[in-house]
Amino acid sequence: MISDILAEELGAGLSHVQATIALLDEGNTVPFIARYRKEITGGMDDSQIRQLETRLNYLRELEERKEAILKAIEDQGKLTEELAAEIRAVQTKARLEDLYLPYKKTRKTKATIARDAGLEPLADTLLTPGVSEDPASIAAGYLCEGFEDTKAALAGARAIVVERIATDADLVGEVREEFFNRGVAEVGVVDGMETEGAKYRDYFDFSEPLDKLPSHRILAILRGESEGVLHVNLTGGEEDEFYQGIIADRLDLGPQGDAADKFRAECVRFGWRTKLAVSSAVDARVKLKERADASAVDVFAKNLRDLLLAAPAGQRATLGLDPGYRNGVKCAVVDATGKVVDTIIVYPHSGAAKWEQARTQLAGLVAEHGVELLAVGNGTASRETEKLAREIADLIAEAGGKRPTPVIVSEAGASVYSASEVALREFPDMDVSLRGAVSIARRLQDPLAELVKIDPKSIGVGQYQHDVNQTWLTHSLDSVVEDAVNSVGVDVNSASAELLERVAGITKSVAENIVTHRHDNGAFRSRKELLKVPRLGPRAFEQSAGFLRIHDGEDPLDASAVHPEAYNLVRSITEDTGVAVPQLIGNSAVLTKLRPEDYANETFGVPTVRDVLAELDKPGRDPRPSFKTASLAEGVEKVSDVRPGMVLEGTVTNVAAFGAFVDIGVHQDGLVHVSAMADRFVKDPHEVVHSGQVVKVKVMDVDVDRQRIGLSLRLSDEPGGDQGAGSGGAGRREEAGERNSRDGRGRKRGGQRGDNRGGQRGKRGGPRGGGSPAGGTMAAALKQAGF
Repeated sequence: MISDILAEELGAGLSHVQATIALLDEGNTVPFIARYRKEITGGMDDSQIRQLETRLNYLRELEERKEAILKAIEDQGKLTEELAAEIRAVQTKARLEDLYLPYKKTRKTKATIARDAGLEPLADTLLTPGVSEDPASIAAGYLCEGFEDTKAALAGARAIVVERIATDADLVGEVREEFFNRGVAEVGVVDGMETEGAKYRDYFDFSEPLDKLPSHRILAILRGESEGVLHVNLTGGEEDEFYQGIIADRLDLGPQGDAADKFRAECVRFGWRTKLAVSSAVDARVKLKERADASAVDVFAKNLRDLLLAAPAGQRATLGLDPGYRNGVKCAVVDATGKVVDTIIVYPHSGAAKWEQARTQLAGLVAEHGVELLAVGNGTASRETEKLAREIADLIAEAGGKRPTPVIVSEAGASVYSASEVALREFPDMDVSLRGAVSIARRLQDPLAELVKIDPKSIGVGQYQHDVNQTWLTHSLDSVVEDAVNSVGVDVNSASAELLERVAGITKSVAENIVTHRHDNGAFRSRKELLKVPRLGPRAFEQSAGFLRIHDGEDPLDASAVHPEAYNLVRSITEDTGVAVPQLIGNSAVLTKLRPEDYANETFGVPTVRDVLAELDKPGRDPRPSFKTASLAEGVEKVSDVRPGMVLEGTVTNVAAFGAFVDIGVHQDGLVHVSAMADRFVKDPHEVVHSGQVVKVKVMDVDVDRQRIGLSLRLSDEPGGDQGAGSGGAGRREEAGERNSRDGRGRKRGGQRGDNRGGQRGKRGGPRGGGSPAGGTMAAALKQAGF
């Protein structure tokens, strides 16, 4: 059963898996199940439940396909008990399709034509050991229309045997696995593309075992191929005879010492060259792409989660500055609630007079609105604008005011937001260019609340995000956003519709209705009032209420993560302790003395009671870290200012499988290769850093012409050594073609290179790179497969 498989894979109790499946089938959301149904799930967190959900869908699709195949074979009158049992026991779609191969209805082939002409007995005769007569003589007895001579008859018989080879499920599966485990990707440059495709030059003469290719390298190679720069050939890594031997052994087509040995050898050779070599290469490519997609999607999801859950600066008046040279610096002041109170465009980079004018104007705005933070976008003219912000801060301090803090803020996706329907609804009368400044200011105050307004794919923290399966990517990123929003909670009286619709159980239309109700009737005073919102019924209330916060309302519990269904549990605690709810909240002295077991019952188990007590102790606890900014070095404003040996502070902007990119304030992120992250082996860079983290790095090398900066997190490293972070060290191939557009503004990250110079062709039971024609003869098959 599916539940048994899932329980084994997840290492969870069968009853918990079955109960979780039931909750999902009832339409409960993952955040709700993970947070408020721990007794039922056995404490599975949201990532485990999502993994269960994904595998559940896969296995259910597999079961549906099994039933369809069983019916199709039964309709042909060919279904045996043994075959049915084998099909029902299958656990992968690939194996299931292998078993279906002999029964799949196809267009007319050489084999079906030969079979219809009555040549199958000829094939059987020639395969039977002990053939003493010349095959041509035997074939002479089977001549017919379409097969008028012995050569044609033998070719027809061979086509029948080749089809048997290509549809033998066990053989196909074995060859496919051997091909992938022993195979090699051989990559070269397309003639004439050497200059145009220079960013892929590390792959102009490259080979690596298929099972060793990391995901980012796979995607780089495939992108280079799709752009017409590279040609990619997947070979079996062994001589043809190796695979022909597998075929011969499996189907007893080896030499028998009789007159038909040559015929059998031809069948094996044709079966490999025209069928299994081609299909194995296609299967290997599909497997590589799926593996690469899975890794890339996982990297994107981790980075997005880190970015969404970055530390908020909080409710502080902020001046957002969207830098620019010729078009000026777009500025917007937002108050502590994020409301826009003033906008202006200044031109400080057009001469000394304009600089002074901008400084005076902006200092006046800062003083007038009590601005505490100066959010400077990290795009073009960022460091020059940050210098202006520092001077403004100094002016305020010199005048006796509280010095505002300048902060460099990622503007990834800001231009996408500026031109979006969301921004148009928010600011219908505001110039598009000024909307970006508003977004920059707000994302400093609360990254999560602002970034949910942007398509996650436009935020620019992915790895080859445009090359991976977009449906898969979208589903994964939407799940990340949903989990992030619900882990933090949402103030129902201030949240935008875009933020509200990410709350568990809240649809887009219901979110809009909440905002409309709030506008028409004023702030919500209790969670119960949410039931008055059109289309927000009991079911949606159950799923969402625990994640919606109402501060300073009628019931203090409405500002916490305690679900309304557990309010009676809290009342019983207040009765026992004699402490009213307002005084109980945050009262560690009382709460730490309570035993969860004393309040557990049939409705609420110990896990729920423990969660309720923890929430009462620290209500509305924000899981995000405290706010911290990087201190960028003065005088280091462009790549030419950077020198090997410098120790700088910066912010991690993106984490890939091969390392992390760090913004050190020079308009071009530096790369910390995975090999330069710690004094130990690091398999996944996420073990060490995350997007948005402030880090100290040492500059290992600088290539001004190519705009590349090699960094190390090991501050004891010395430039010029082989730390793996530099352009001449052990690794910077992976990113060829990967450092694509950083955000919606089109800032480009020039292609960097990655780790070891190329895969070893080596030996694994035989010489690699044999005469497989898989790469050269499979173009049509690959095109048909969508590659």
